Amino acid sequence: MSATGRPTRTAPTRRSLSGPDALADSLAGAVAEVGGLLRAWRSDARATQGTWEGSQFKAEADTRAHEALCARLREIDPGIPVVSEEDPGSLRGDRPPRYWLIDPIDGTASYAHGYPGYVTQAALMIGGRPALAAICAPEADVLYTAVRGRGSAANGRPLPPTARAAPGSGVLIDNTPEPHGIAREVGERFGYTRYRECGSISLKLCRVAEGEAHLFVKDVPVRDWDVAAPDLVLAEVGGHLSRLDGTPFAYRGGFQHSGLVGAADPGTGAEVAAWCAARPSADTDAADPP
Repeated sequence: MSATGRPTRTAPTRRSLSGPDALADSLAGAVAEVGGLLRAWRSDARATQGTWEGSQFKAEADTRAHEALCARLREIDPGIPVVSEEDPGSLRGDRPPRYWLIDPIDGTASYAHGYPGYVTQAALMIGGRPALAAICAPEADVLYTAVRGRGSAANGRPLPPTARAAPGSGVLIDNTPEPHGIAREVGERFGYTRYRECGSISLKLCRVAEGEAHLFVKDVPVRDWDVAAPDLVLAEVGGHLSRLDGTPFAYRGGFQHSGLVGAADPGTGAEVAAWCAARPSADTDAADPP
């Protein structure tokens, strides 16, 4: 790492999005740079030290990544405020009409404990919806980007529309070696026989967007900064993302929600969400670990 805090090793491959969109390209560059820093910091034991705060693991790297990403976003446009999980003050009061919503590390436990399934991400929120998004998965060397109305990409390669996949077909994804909790219930109810383990909430949604998985269901607390960026990536390829009861993430009011359904096929997403909303209440899963 250089004396300026910029990563000296190569960040995930990035190409300009189609068309002249300097803001989107600058966002992608900022998120890729912080992804490179996170990967470099893993060799520093201090960065991975932390404590559990309820169901959330907090490490020194969370603060470092927050500061690094905020600095780069302010360089892009100092007039756009930043709303961050790591800045409680930014979460108070009414939301600005235009702001960056960031999650410096989604999957901190994965990051701190040596697993690859973490990301850093940011979305530009305009009119209560994500308009630009960038998600860097450093260990996979992938940078996901999306522009509202113009599609999604992985390392500059446009992602095709998601494949239609009826309930029970395709791949169920979650963060444990085998499905448990609501993932197991959904798998048994709808007949899923294929399963993939993956890390953070955002990375699982990106796997659905790129066709590596087809359904992700969670009934733990999720927050707007977990889902805003991958929401746009998934929406731009025709996928489904909703809260567990089937209603969309509104990005207003409180930041926390009770769960989510992400699906490649909107019909499947709606059907699974309807079943989840009608199912008897059950103990919630443990929060997303590695």
